[in-house]
Amino acid sequence: MTVSRQSTAPVEESERGPRARTRRLMLATASRLMQAGAIPSVSEVAEAAEVSRATAYRYFPSQAALVEAVVDEALGPILDWTSTSADAAERVEDLLRTSLPRLDAFEATFKAALKLSLDEWAERRAGAPPATPQFRRGHRIVLLREALRPLQSELPAAEIDRLAQALSLIFGVEALVVLKDMWSLDGEAAAEVATWAAATLVRAAVTKGKKGPSG
Repeated sequence: MTVSRQSTAPVEESERGPRARTRRLMLATASRLMQAGAIPSVSEVAEAAEVSRATAYRYFPSQAALVEAVVDEALGPILDWTSTSADAAERVEDLLRTSLPRLDAFEATFKAALKLSLDEWAERRAGAPPATPQFRRGHRIVLLREALRPLQSELPAAEIDRLAQALSLIFGVEALVVLKDMWSLDGEAAAEVATWAAATLVRAAVTKGKKGPSG
């Protein structure tokens, strides 16, 4: 299983050639700006990359589309994660050990994307017209459901979903915000805490499932 990369797919172009090079240049420029903590607009990326605005908007028609593409690039191997293990706990641990170092390496990018999501939420709360389109998040839902797939024969679907929802709290940049910014852990220590918490949640869910609802 791999997560869809539709937002980063070339628009009717080959992987090589001037169009592909221009797109890669824009992504690299946007990534550099986001790693510095900015949430660049398409126009700002065009200016920094020395690309015309008209050209930039042909590749990325909105800020949301641009940020989604940069985030998918930063996620990299996480989106291609798969496992041959039939043990859900092992799969979840492998997913986190694959993902968390990458999230740590691109922490500024993911925090910038998180800020954009929060800004859009605040604007909606204030009654402002929603951005069109809005920045989308949700790769972790697909990945966690895939990691928990072996439990389909052991737990009801509702219990698997609840476990995935609980795991989503510690699988993402939000966990780094808490563990690094609040607890002052480094990336490696934060990953260990998150991985331990995930394993504990999976074991608890499986144990409860074996005991039954009255257990």
